[in-house]
Amino acid sequence: MQPGPGGMPNIQDILQQAQAMQEKLASAQQELEDVEVTGTAGGGLVTATVSGAGELTALAIDPKAVDPDDVETLSDLVVAAVRDANRNAQKLAEEKMGGLAGGFGGALGLPGL
Repeated sequence: MQPGPGGMPNIQDILQQAQAMQEKLASAQQELEDVEVTGTAGGGLVTATVSGAGELTALAIDPKAVDPDDVETLSDLVVAAVRDANRNAQKLAEEKMGGLAGGFGGALGLPGL
């Protein structure tokens, strides 16, 4: 990056880098939406599937988990499986986008960003 007047970074270079960073971020977000991640509870009795963006897309319940006299446990397993899937999706998002979001200021050569 060529310094502009007064030693400041060239605005055109900054804008080009910001545009490239924005395109990479949009691409990573699209990849996340296309990926499916699972989470389980109860030793696999309940499996939740979410998109990489965290949207619940499927829920599978093993018949062994269904006890009409204990619906509360099944409810807890469903919640736990969805939370597990969302945690896995969040980890994936951090892996895919962590470098993009975290390095924005440094990539532009602007202190404090």
